[in-house]
Amino acid sequence: MGYRLKMKLWRGDKSGGELKDYEVDVSEGEVVLDAIHRVQAEQAGDLAVRWNCKAGKCGSCSAEINGKPRLMCMCRLSDFEEDETITVTPMRTFPVVRDLVTDVTFNYEKAAELPSFSPPPRDADGKRRMAQVDVERGQEFRKCIECFLCQNVCHVVRDHEDNKPAFAGPRFFIRYAELDMHPLDTNDRRELAQGAAGIGMCNITKCCTEVCPEGIKITDNAIIPMKERVVDKKYDPLVWLGSKIGIRNKDTESRVPAKQGKAGHIKRPAH
Repeated sequence: MGYRLKMKLWRGDKSGGELKDYEVDVSEGEVVLDAIHRVQAEQAGDLAVRWNCKAGKCGSCSAEINGKPRLMCMCRLSDFEEDETITVTPMRTFPVVRDLVTDVTFNYEKAAELPSFSPPPRDADGKRRMAQVDVERGQEFRKCIECFLCQNVCHVVRDHEDNKPAFAGPRFFIRYAELDMHPLDTNDRRELAQGAAGIGMCNITKCCTEVCPEGIKITDNAIIPMKERVVDKKYDPLVWLGSKIGIRNKDTESRVPAKQGKAGHIKRPAH
């Protein structure tokens, strides 16, 4: 059964814009992106919108729907009342290109600042080995589809444009965590996470976790453990003493805290 949907869509570019009213016929089972496409096809052929897979896996169709950052292809019309007006605006944290399309260059610049995976030499038999528990721990972080909704909702950059040069954001904190906790990676990214990435500016409000369409526990499983690792390296007197007298070499120091807390207990990801 279909009905007539009322929508407000932001139209404009970097110089400014406004919300414009549209009405479009929709059918049962459709999503917001379907309605956007129908407006584009029937009423506003010049409406700019970014999308690709329409299956919640490419991360392209990020926008703010009734004020909440969401993927348009995963936001069902049945989530709203039939007489409710759906308002769609571009992500607020990034510069507008046109209409619902934003410039997310900031995120790719931050990605370029992050050192890549750097494994040690292979074992004598030509292989590299790691425990299954370590494989599973990093798998959650690799679910990220780079929709940048977590980046958009993070108030550190959303409300303070001048923080962007010094703050990487939650999407890249999970990448820092994934690599730094990897048992076969030889880079120690803790100082970089604190300095260039600005992880200390995050006050763990968990807003990034709330909007993640992949359900990644960004705050509990990546940001908080990474903060603990940074603090351990900088302030833990045992770590400092061990580095001075040679108890831990660089490779061991970068890997041991990934699996243990201060008392040596195994840390399990939050579920």
